[in-house]
Amino acid sequence: MDDVTADAGAYLLVIDLATVLVLDVRRTAPATLAPGRYIYCGSAYGPGGIRARVRRHLTCDKAVRWHVDRLTAVGRVVAVHAAPGGSKCDLFAEVMKTPGATVPAPGFGSSGCRRCPSHLARLPAGYPYRRREDR
Repeated sequence: MDDVTADAGAYLLVIDLATVLVLDVRRTAPATLAPGRYIYCGSAYGPGGIRARVRRHLTCDKAVRWHVDRLTAVGRVVAVHAAPGGSKCDLFAEVMKTPGATVPAPGFGSSGCRRCPSHLARLPAGYPYRRREDR
């Protein structure tokens, strides 16, 4: 965890979900997430930057504050990618270029975003996550 930057910016979490998860969150339509691999794109511009936000997401015993807390409470975060100074919307756009990537829960993590349909993507079954080198 110490290798994640404390700079402000965006990040993505690669999350493996082993069981069905029914989501019923405010401002979004109810959705059912099947077992599989998901990528959540978030931002961290507050105190402690990306490191503090990711550390919170990796904590098991936490109050449900953000949409992604419902997913990290039952799923397993298998990779983290930090983008200092980056945009979660730009990260999401890149993720959606993955062949077969879908939006499993419209509005998830993006209730205040006018650009993105969601900030959660589902990758095709068996798709390995490989971090692209920063450009």
